[in-house]
Amino acid sequence: MDDILDSIVDAIHDFLVDLCGGIFIGIFDDANAATGEIAAEVGLTPSGWNASIFNMIQNLSNNVIIPIAGMIITFVLCYELITTITEKNNMHDVDTFIFFKYVFKACVAVFLLSHTFEITIAIFDVGQWVVNQAASSITNDTYVDVISMYNNFRDSLDSMDCGQLIVLIMEASVVSLAVKAIAILVTVVLTNRMIEIYLYCSVAPIPFATMTNREWGNIGTNYIRSMVSLAFQGFFIMVIVGIYSVLVKDLITATDLHAVVMKIGAYSIILCLSLFKTSSISKSIFNAH
Repeated sequence: MDDILDSIVDAIHDFLVDLCGGIFIGIFDDANAATGEIAAEVGLTPSGWNASIFNMIQNLSNNVIIPIAGMIITFVLCYELITTITEKNNMHDVDTFIFFKYVFKACVAVFLLSHTFEITIAIFDVGQWVVNQAASSITNDTYVDVISMYNNFRDSLDSMDCGQLIVLIMEASVVSLAVKAIAILVTVVLTNRMIEIYLYCSVAPIPFATMTNREWGNIGTNYIRSMVSLAFQGFFIMVIVGIYSVLVKDLITATDLHAVVMKIGAYSIILCLSLFKTSSISKSIFNAH
């Protein structure tokens, strides 16, 4: 009778060990998948993320915003001409070179307005290249060998009794759900970033129409800073995910599985908080308001 009970206990113990090991494997698999999936999502340009939305935004910009930008650039150029002439001692000291300079500014302003969308998309092409280069490095450095991890944890799991395994399974299950929730959070952050990019792109001709004027030019320059900060926000997201993956990878050599579970949970919370700060960090670096 004792042998039968021992066999049942051993079977339950082995089942709990396999169940707990499966949860740990799932957690580290999710960490591996998160790095690759985020790199693929962050590296998309506005046209690649959703072609239908991009075409809609481009049509709105060309058909609705450019006529308004045309009126603004007309006003800006008239204002530029008046101030250029009158600032020289009330027109008593007028240099003919200022007219060549004015014509040059007008040509540059018209060129920028007519190529607004190409310039805007070029900024995100540069951001895409940066993210892709970072993704290849981060993915190679943070990949977790799940088999080695499981073999390392197996001895620790075998040494636990059924009660300890049940507690560990409950803890690991909660952390596993938290890690899976990161994918949802990342989707929220990335979708919000792309919507913000589309909003900026939709009105791009207006700030571009002000760039050649001294007084109004800060509108255009701040717009460019904001676009660059959005482009590089993807890079900061990749850096944060890479840091998270490295921290999780370093836990493979740990022996206290309860501490491993708690640390993964803590790292997941920190990752969530950090992802929401990437926008403000990027804007502060590029001095975008």
